[in-house]
Amino acid sequence: MNMAVAATLFGPEDLRMVEHPVGELAPGMVRVRFGAGGICGSDMHYFRHARTGDFVVASPLILGHEIAGEIVEINGDANGLQVGDRVAVNPSRWCGHCSRCGEGRANLCENIYFMGSASKTPHMQGGFATIFDATPAQCVKVPDHVPFAAAALAEPLAVSLHAVARAGEVAGRGAVIFGAGPIGLLTMLVLKLKGCRSVAVADIAAAPLAFAGKLGANPTIDLSEGDEELRSLIAASPIDIAFEISGTAAGLAAAIATVRRGGTVVQVGNLPGGQIPVSANAVMAKELDLKGTFRFAAEFEEAVGLIARGEVDVLKLVTAERALLTAPDAFRLALNRSKSVKVVLTAE
Repeated sequence: MNMAVAATLFGPEDLRMVEHPVGELAPGMVRVRFGAGGICGSDMHYFRHARTGDFVVASPLILGHEIAGEIVEINGDANGLQVGDRVAVNPSRWCGHCSRCGEGRANLCENIYFMGSASKTPHMQGGFATIFDATPAQCVKVPDHVPFAAAALAEPLAVSLHAVARAGEVAGRGAVIFGAGPIGLLTMLVLKLKGCRSVAVADIAAAPLAFAGKLGANPTIDLSEGDEELRSLIAASPIDIAFEISGTAAGLAAAIATVRRGGTVVQVGNLPGGQIPVSANAVMAKELDLKGTFRFAAEFEEAVGLIARGEVDVLKLVTAERALLTAPDAFRLALNRSKSVKVVLTAE
């Protein structure tokens, strides 16, 4: 029997490389050899706390949902896929028949399973494994010239594409992003691609802000010593759209305070579980559109296309590559915002 090795979480900061047998491939499934995987902010929340938001790890969980690899086995009809195909793997497994799927909002599927997530029990295992299985519908072929590391980042790019779509028309408008992590940076790149007039990025950490500046954020705003720079930005030009991507109550409060009257706030970051204070009176008095955004739907294929055509260079975000078998150390590196922006795991 073949064996696989997987980055498996047992508790807070208890991530182990565990060997487990790989059984026969189930009918209607494809087997994928790991090529690359990005460590996401939610992965890091799981690593540190064995939970992210309201999703709590109740049993050992293989992490990883930003993944790409090569198909090595197919059992049944695979909709044009062949052994040897290089694929970006959509971590979402939608039912296709519930009311939300019928509305075209598959990201809100009532029966969804998502790789590497504790949102359902039993948990759906993730893709940080030398071998893993997926449905053909999850696999989107990528050209041979696209590195696995770039294909793996189709998932976070899809998150940003969906967030920007939730904001409505962005061309010619001014935006600010709270949070200079990978999703914040990708959202900035998407906004610029879609014709946004200006995109400011705010954070409390100097290193991510410097990185954002190199990628084209203008201006970058350091909130570690107060909001004077932010006030100057508002005075210079009203902000039409604010994206809260830091996943903090302070970030949401700043987004609501910053956006102009009649503007839009998009909540992208995964906020702490339970109740948090919200400036609801400001939402009312400024008549704001406060919108949630959760994962993505059709944007995954759009993201693969943008990467394949070179319209979004996701590899600009990658500050380190580490072998999958060293995942515990790679997670510790990813947690250090002064030394890393995006850490990608590779097959070797």
